[in-house]
Amino acid sequence: MSKEAQRKFLLDLAELLERPVVIITKDGKTFEGVLSGFDHPSLNISLLDVKVSDKTYPKVIIKGDVIAEIIAKEKPLFDAREFARILERYFPNLVKVYEETGIVVIGEKIKVTEKGVEGVGPIADRVRKLFNDYIESKEKELQT
Repeated sequence: MSKEAQRKFLLDLAELLERPVVIITKDGKTFEGVLSGFDHPSLNISLLDVKVSDKTYPKVIIKGDVIAEIIAKEKPLFDAREFARILERYFPNLVKVYEETGIVVIGEKIKVTEKGVEGVGPIADRVRKLFNDYIESKEKELQT
């Protein structure tokens, strides 16, 4: 696997952190839980609030070499690249995207993540409004 493909794979996996996933092992066992961490390069993973058959466990760690599939149970609402394109229309040449961490920075003072907007002042207020509208539109898309 090329370094670029490996980087993209790890970014995809990082986007699943703190989200519900289904893990299917090579022997067909299914684990449902919230992805709380993973180890690179072994791809060992940790899950929280895990359902296995009819049992529930607070935490399960699965060795990477037994994993056959990792399935996201929901689509993330926040896409840093997509939101940065929206912001660029309002704040040209002031928007930077850090894809590895899912962070958008405006003018080096305002930071946006999937959790919201950090910053104060009129520009931060405008970004907050745009963020709320963006998340609301994504929620509506999921409902249809």
